Amino acid sequence: MKMDQYISQLLYRYQCVTVPGFGAFLTEIQSAQLHESSHSFYPPKKLVSFNPYLKNNDGLLANHIAQSEKMSYEVAVSIIENQVATWKSKLNDFGAITIKNIGEISLNNERNFVFSPHDQVNYLTSSFGLTNYNSPAVKREVYKQEVEALEEKAPIVFTPEKRSSNNFMKYAAFFVLGAGLLTSGGFFGNEYYKNKIQQETLAVQTKVQKQVEQKIQEATFVIDIPLPNVTLSVGENATENKAYHVVAGVYQKEFYANKLFAELQNLGYKPIRLEPNKYGMFPVLYGSFSSYTDAYNAMMEIKKSHNPEAWMMIKEIK
Repeated sequence: MKMDQYISQLLYRYQCVTVPGFGAFLTEIQSAQLHESSHSFYPPKKLVSFNPYLKNNDGLLANHIAQSEKMSYEVAVSIIENQVATWKSKLNDFGAITIKNIGEISLNNERNFVFSPHDQVNYLTSSFGLTNYNSPAVKREVYKQEVEALEEKAPIVFTPEKRSSNNFMKYAAFFVLGAGLLTSGGFFGNEYYKNKIQQETLAVQTKVQKQVEQKIQEATFVIDIPLPNVTLSVGENATENKAYHVVAGVYQKEFYANKLFAELQNLGYKPIRLEPNKYGMFPVLYGSFSSYTDAYNAMMEIKKSHNPEAWMMIKEIK
């Protein structure tokens, strides 16, 4: 009879399994372990130990054998006694015995029992399926030293950020105010001065617009539903004298610019497609106007009725 098999079966369910007349095998739950030297992780398990002083028969092992072998309790006790006698005989003759999947029991110089458990079996059922895991070492310190060395060779120099100037807007406001005074007062209503102020206003607004274009050069719009390409159309609104434009969108891909152009046509607008700007982006306009006031009024109407993101571009198109 394989006594070690029945002891192993009971160790999965109980913390103590006593072999009458020989000793008791005890288990203790050990939490997960990390061995830093080998970079190994071990799951929780039951540690098995042996106590030769617990020899009284508690009936656990004998009952289990009797039920498994379909025999009486008394016969099972007798079988255990025979197995214990065999183990003691081997210990006296060879100095050690091996109990499969449990451990090795040997005698030291003082004839005391010395137990060495086997680690191949984990008797903790909650850790079923978990195995040891070896992980490569994380070289945090090595990488940190390399980064520090690079920083010493190439120190980071912080350059103060240049503040953007709002002088252009101030000048534009001044010229617009001057134009209003000329129109309403009539005292300085000379056409020469009116044209001169309009030219200066356009020049300042054009510079301001260049700053705006730099901020939107990376803007992208994603449209999922494709439409067929349309032919570039430059209408009468795109004359060189009309420097004020209401922009519907600016795209990195011509495909999306064509799609918006077609959508605006379907809505009744007369859109304008411009050639790619210096950043390679394709503008689509609601329309172009010869005066700032007309363009502003059209933009505000479009913001209310169709596109809150519409904006004005001031640029002479040639």
